[in-house]
Amino acid sequence: MARKKKKPSSDNTIARNKKARFDYHIEKTFEAGIALEGWEVKSARDKRVQLKESYVIVKHGEIWLLGAHISPLTSASTHINPDPVRTRKLLLHRREIDMLIGQVERKGYTLVPLSMYWSHGKVKLQIGLAKGKKSHDKRASIKERDTNRDLRRMMKQR
Repeated sequence: MARKKKKPSSDNTIARNKKARFDYHIEKTFEAGIALEGWEVKSARDKRVQLKESYVIVKHGEIWLLGAHISPLTSASTHINPDPVRTRKLLLHRREIDMLIGQVERKGYTLVPLSMYWSHGKVKLQIGLAKGKKSHDKRASIKERDTNRDLRRMMKQR
């Protein structure tokens, strides 16, 4: 008997940073390309990426992703010594970079990675221009999430 072929998944998301939306008020989002090495792209296809502890910084007029962990595949990275948490350059238009630098340096915003996904065969990173939440805002978010869950549960029972 022939084996059934795997259907390609319609979900193009590689990784999400769920904690970012809990810790920050996201004002605006941007789509950025990422300069990756070959073994990192292969690992991204296998969804071996974590954005949980990662953050975005501005250095020398460029945007960089720090702390994102891309686990190397043993079969894809045999001839090199991979660094899973290396600093990766984000690719944006100059206008966007200048606007982000102004917001971060002058107005006290933070750049936060939100999700990594595939777009037309290329890996993209969604970054958010964000302000930190206070602890009372986080409590309100938890309360709202719980009430929404209870409402969905009640609607499902009917």
